[in-house]
Parts: sequence; structure tokens; C-alpha cells
Amino acid sequence: MTMWHDPIIEGLDVYIVGGAVRDDLLGQAAGDRDWVVVGASPETMAARGFTPVGGDFPVFLHPQTHEEYALARTERKSGRGYRGFVFHAGPDVTLEDDLRRRDLTVNAIARAGDGTLIDPLGGVADVHDRVLRHVGPAFVEDPVRLLRLARFAARFHDFSIAPETLDLCRALVRDGEVDALVPERVWQEFAKGLMTDHPGRMFDVLAQCGALDRVAPGLVWNDTVANGLVCGAGRGLDLAQRYALLCRFSAPGLQDRLRAPAACRDLARLLPGALDRLAGLRAVSAQDQPVAWLALLESCDALRRPDRFEALLAAAACVLDDIDRDCWAQRLAAVRAVDAGAIARAARGDPARIRDDLRAARLQALAALLVAPTPCPPTI
Repeated sequence: MTMWHDPIIEGLDVYIVGGAVRDDLLGQAAGDRDWVVVGASPETMAARGFTPVGGDFPVFLHPQTHEEYALARTERKSGRGYRGFVFHAGPDVTLEDDLRRRDLTVNAIARAGDGTLIDPLGGVADVHDRVLRHVGPAFVEDPVRLLRLARFAARFHDFSIAPETLDLCRALVRDGEVDALVPERVWQEFAKGLMTDHPGRMFDVLAQCGALDRVAPGLVWNDTVANGLVCGAGRGLDLAQRYALLCRFSAPGLQDRLRAPAACRDLARLLPGALDRLAGLRAVSAQDQPVAWLALLESCDALRRPDRFEALLAAAACVLDDIDRDCWAQRLAAVRAVDAGAIARAARGDPARIRDDLRAARLQALAALLVAPTPCPPTI
């Protein structure tokens, strides 16, 4: 008796594979389901209404659910890097053949329509024992597997990594395979790893394998950075904020290497300077605080980008624990309330006078906060 009742796949030899099976065994909510079809041809799938979407190998979208169904396939190394593979998909490829080409045993478990688990590589035992282990020696043929292992180590932080798997990761580095990774692929895995509950473990694993300097040259990874990420994950910060914390001490060239999205790059660029200015406020006298406040707001373009400034402060609060974000909201609101148009009209269009009068008005608005009925303290 089948677990799924779908006339479109009735009669096909179909299995759910990979992450959905693993997560179900862990008692976690499964994400997208990946399906493997054994013994079928592209013509069979097309006749049933499936839409082909695969590039290098045959993958099809279900006509109703739009889930991906891939024909069982094998792969053979044909060149350097993660793209150097030749794939074979045909009716002669078995489910076990397909499972053996996967990266980790916990991702190489299939579930049949009657609920039966197909586990030729011991993945169920490794799920139970909380071990991340490579499927076979072909692990060293694809450098993306190293990145995925590090990301899974961050997601499943209570899983150990089999020592022999770490040895293969070091071989990937030693043999230069990781150097074939393109920045877009590195970023894709970094972004997923950063959004786990324990993102630092991803970078610990990459450093342990000797891969971190190769995939992210210029990234400074130390206990201080790791602690910032612990805080960022604990507070539920978004990707850009976590990335800024990760890159806090890193060389500027890292941004070009990873090609992160603009929002991530912006916050990473702004955070070090903002932290320096915020920390410097501790030594500024109360009467000089408005000048320092305005300098920070202007350096971060906070008047035009208030949401980004708030995100920046939240990230900075993982480094400096005495930031008063409510007070900064008041300071920003006070500066934005200054009527720049009225000042420009009063200055009769004189650029220098407009600049000076606008600055004076903003400083006056900030100074008023020091003597308000419920003043913000002159702190950071």
C-alpha cells in the first residue's frame, strides 16, 4: 500500500530521498521533498505531463505539485572541480547506484511508497549515532561536498564528523580541488550556514580542514568573531547582520571574492567604523556627545537609510553590550525632524549657509535630548 496517492506517478518506481527522509528520522519538520524515479526514461516522464528542467541530468517538475523528480543516475569524474562530471541516467541505473553517488550517508537514505526505508550505506545508524560520514571515496571528487559537510555540521551541531571524512576533506584541500570552487557556490553555502543556530561551526570545520583560507582568503576567523556569531544567532539576526559580524576584521578583498549581496556587503563595510565610533563615545564628554552622535549618523547615512542603521546597531550590540538602541532611535528621529527645506529657504539658496545652518539645527536637536524630561544618558 502506497503512502502517497497520486495518479500521475502511479506505476512509476518512485522514492523520496535525502534531506526529507533524514529530517523525518530526526523528528524535524521536513523541507522540500526530493524524488528519485528508477527505471523510467525522459519520454516516460514527458508523457505523464512532467516538465524537464534539468541541465546536466534529467530532472522534471511535477505538473501539479511542481516538486522535482530526478531520474536515478550515476556520475563519473571527467575533469577538475565540482563541474567536472559526466552523468548517466537510464533504466539500468538502480536506486542503490543513485544513493552511492551522494555526499553523506545521512543524505543517502530513501523511503518507498509503503514507508520502507532503503539504506544500503548505513545512514539510519549514522542518524541515530549523530555522525556525519562520507558515502565513499568519491567524496574527494567534488569540493562542494566539503562546503556542504561544514554547513551540515553547523546545522546539526550535535553531530560529530567521522575522522576518515575529515581526512578526505584535507585531501580535497591538499590536491587543490577546492581551488576550483567559484565564489557564487561558496557564497551559496556560506549563506545557508550563517543562518543556522550554530553558524560558527561551519567555519571551525573549514579551518580544521585547512580550507578556510582557500575558499575565503582574507577572512579572519578567531574566538572574537566566533563569539559575535554566537550572539547574532542567539538574537535571530538576519543574514546581512551575521555576515557583517563574520567579516569584522577581514580584508576588504574578501567582499570581491565572496560576491555577497549588496545588503550584506554594505553592512560589512559599515560595521567596523561604526564600532570604532561607538566605542569612542565612552571617552567623549557629555557636552560634546551631540557632535559625536551626528558624526556617527552621517557616516552611516542613517538619515536616508534608517532601517539599515537600526540593523547596524543590532549587529554592533553583539560586540558592545552597552549600546542603548532606544536612545539612538530618539537621536535619529530628532535629526530627521529638522526641516531641511525651511532652512534652505531661509538661507536663500546659499550652499555654504545651508550646510552650516542645517548642521547647527541638527546639533541643537540632539543637545535638547540631554535636557529632555526623560533624557537619554550620554552613553553609547
